[in-house]
Amino acid sequence: MMVEEKEETVTKTMPELRNTRNIGIIAHIDAGKTTLTERILYHTGKIYKIGNVDEGTTTTDWMEQEQERGITITSAAITCFWKNKKFNIIDTPGHVDFTIEVERSLKVLDGTVVVFCGVAGVQPQSETVWRQADRYGVPKIAFINKLDRVGSDYFKAIGEIHHKLGANAQPVEIPIGHESNFNGVIDLIHMKAYEYEGEGTESKLKEIPIPDNMKDKASHYRHNLIVKTAEADEEAMDKYVHDGGIYPHQLKQYIRRATIRNRFVPVFCGAAFRNKGVEFILDGIADFLPSPLDIPPVKGINVETHKEEKREVDPDESLCALAFKIMADPFVGKLIFVRIYSGKLKMGEYVYNPAKDTEERVGKIVRMHADKQQIIQEASAGDIVAVVGLKKTTTGDTICEEEKPILIEKIHFPDPVISMAIEPSTKADQDKLAKALKKMEEEDPSFKVSFNPDTAQTLINGMGELHLEVTITRIEREFDVKANIGKPHVAYKETIKKKVDSTGKFIQQTGGRGQYGHVEIKLEPAQKGEGIIFESKIKGGQIPREFISSIEEGITDAAKSGVLAGYPVTDIKATLYDGSFHEVDSSDIAFKMAASIALQNGLKKASSVLMEPIMDLEVTTPEEYLGNVLGDLNSRRAKIESIDQRGNSKILRSLVPLAEMFGYATVMRSLTQGRATYTMEPSFYQEVPGNIAEKLIQGEV
Repeated sequence: MMVEEKEETVTKTMPELRNTRNIGIIAHIDAGKTTLTERILYHTGKIYKIGNVDEGTTTTDWMEQEQERGITITSAAITCFWKNKKFNIIDTPGHVDFTIEVERSLKVLDGTVVVFCGVAGVQPQSETVWRQADRYGVPKIAFINKLDRVGSDYFKAIGEIHHKLGANAQPVEIPIGHESNFNGVIDLIHMKAYEYEGEGTESKLKEIPIPDNMKDKASHYRHNLIVKTAEADEEAMDKYVHDGGIYPHQLKQYIRRATIRNRFVPVFCGAAFRNKGVEFILDGIADFLPSPLDIPPVKGINVETHKEEKREVDPDESLCALAFKIMADPFVGKLIFVRIYSGKLKMGEYVYNPAKDTEERVGKIVRMHADKQQIIQEASAGDIVAVVGLKKTTTGDTICEEEKPILIEKIHFPDPVISMAIEPSTKADQDKLAKALKKMEEEDPSFKVSFNPDTAQTLINGMGELHLEVTITRIEREFDVKANIGKPHVAYKETIKKKVDSTGKFIQQTGGRGQYGHVEIKLEPAQKGEGIIFESKIKGGQIPREFISSIEEGITDAAKSGVLAGYPVTDIKATLYDGSFHEVDSSDIAFKMAASIALQNGLKKASSVLMEPIMDLEVTTPEEYLGNVLGDLNSRRAKIESIDQRGNSKILRSLVPLAEMFGYATVMRSLTQGRATYTMEPSFYQEVPGNIAEKLIQGEV
């Protein structure tokens, strides 16, 4: 990574904050996110030569594997300027295996551009990233890309956004021309038409009269835009009902307000690869997406009072920042990406991490430009920067001042669904592999390393085959480690079906001091996705308070290995309601062991079942191969959800167990002569059928 030895001091004012946009670019794989980002950087003067994804020369896909594979693997941050507005842009991956990069980016962003393919419309991962943005309340604008392609349909894509995503998405511009003849846009807010002259970087925008054959269409869609904006904004409705006329500057203001409130999604059109429509999306980011001052103050818990607090977006407030990403850098060590919500972060000062209850020194602050760094002395509210020197800080940790501690809600990370055994090729690689795995785990919260005591194997766990494949290649290249890899395995889980009471006793008497721990717990099923919930209802002096955390730890540790086939236990609630202690012999370890025994005993009584990950699969196949694809999916325990038509292709949506999908790409290529494509993402966990569960328990699978 290159470091530009240039320093700057920043004192941020409110007008500067008003002109800042922290935005992400999100989409399904291959919708054109990175291509759009590259064009944005070109138009804002950040780069002077446009890179190409297929050639591996784009700015934000700087990682070697991204250039080789032509996909985005890690989110890249970059800063650029457009018409007195400062954009901090994060380009995120589209492949579902790297969805954690989207998740943690959305947690810290104020707005997002969702890119859709004009041919494919709303695809499975489009839905996933849209829901992720909804979960964090991030305002959105949409960009329908690739309108120069055969089969593209701008209005059909908008219809799918309405139907599949339930969004109030309305075009603020419509295309002039169709497919290869797409050559301009009509701005519905100002009712002006623009045409492109020339191609690529030579392309120039020229204002033209609205074509006669499009005047009625433009009037219809402008009227529709006003009506839909009025439905989303009370002032606009009042103006529309009583006045009838809304001026362009007012319409723009109403659209901005409705967008920031997540009641409206402005839709733009273009063909990023041909450099068409990019200026309008830049204007859209500036006009409609929020500045840090437009979003609600960040909320957190005061670790001393345990009460909720707010921090205003103000450089003069006390410091509050969230570490959302960690990256290993060969030159400076660990880079911690942080979003600053309030206050200032200064080089050389100490900051407090309430989650780790530790104080650390900020060694260096850098503004990131993909893989290049610009050293700055200070960053403040509204900034996204990287920090060097925070050794104990991990993803999701809050950074603040010790005098005013606050803890922001952590980022939601999905559980891994696939695992592989890994071992060093030689004794010499053993230590290097351990260090590499530790660094990869720090960087990527969706990548987990575990040890199976039964087989004495180290297991790496991730979100899919590609995720683990990319991670293994990085370990080999970046850390110079040679490793042997086992076959991929499904990450099964265990849960319970009924409520039970369970007792755990750990009593040992030796010559000297003994061990005594006794707990009574109630086990019951929890909601899907809740994991392990522990609650203590101990009153009085049944068990001293200092042992409660050890009991919780014992239950959590025991849940890592279930009673059926050793898979982790999930979605259970354990309530501690009784027990006893010995004044001399009771200890933390005794109660930890007692809790572990209680959980194991309870699982045996509570009708434990195995759960398997179910994937949401979408296959796009030429019509003549539909029978072959359906027949194969039926043999894989798939449940067909829908079959739709898109041009000459059939779009088949189904739910299928991950265990049945290893090697599917090869099989599908042979079934369809290489003409079908598919995407797959984790959807939910479901009980394993009895006959398969029996084989898993007996170790036959």
